[in-house]
Amino acid sequence: MTRFADEISATLARLLAYVATLALFGIFLIHFWEQWPAGGSPEPVGKAGWSLTHRAHPAFFVVSSLHPPEKTETYTILRHPEGGRKDVLHWAGKDGSPVAELEIYRPGGEFEPSPPASADLAARMGAAGGPELETAGVLDSKFGWATLFRHSGNVDPARSCLGFSKGIADPSLRISGWSCEGDTLPDRRAAIACTLNRLILLTAGNEPKLAELFAHAELRRAGCAAPTRSADWVTSAENPRLRGAL
Repeated sequence: MTRFADEISATLARLLAYVATLALFGIFLIHFWEQWPAGGSPEPVGKAGWSLTHRAHPAFFVVSSLHPPEKTETYTILRHPEGGRKDVLHWAGKDGSPVAELEIYRPGGEFEPSPPASADLAARMGAAGGPELETAGVLDSKFGWATLFRHSGNVDPARSCLGFSKGIADPSLRISGWSCEGDTLPDRRAAIACTLNRLILLTAGNEPKLAELFAHAELRRAGCAAPTRSADWVTSAENPRLRGAL
């Protein structure tokens, strides 16, 4: 009986080890399946190296009252062979024209910090204005202060779409995008602030610092208030007016 009990225990131990090994192989297979692009070959998008992926799950979501149901929303995930990932949300009107964009960029080995944020935004906002951007103040959000940009040159400032960029060092993250929602600059500032404050994390994967960042940011989250004119020229969307002649 003792030998029989030992045999049963040994068999159960081997069976558990076998099941655990199969589960481990299954986890690895699922991981590589999500990394592998659909169709057997990557679909190039924009800059060289970035490709669309259809197997990864969305990691972010925006709950915003400024994006009514009649606006269509698309979610795109781009990956780079050196580890970078971009989660891009687009909103469009009934006629299909772009209204707003939000990009969450988690850089990998491909990251080059030298190009200014305005250069990347100018390319993404190209269809909505001129080729160059100028600063348009700053905006407070649950992630801290974000820099605002607008088209320079002959574009009417009151009709210019607003771009924004917020870089975070730890974890390495850049939140950027643009908005054409609203008829005035204060309306567009309010739309951007609402989008940033209503940005939530669905899954952090194996990045605990990302989950910690969003948990701390939620403590600073504000509601989507109506736009108000700020008396502070630093946070306004207008260039400061100097007093006196130079």
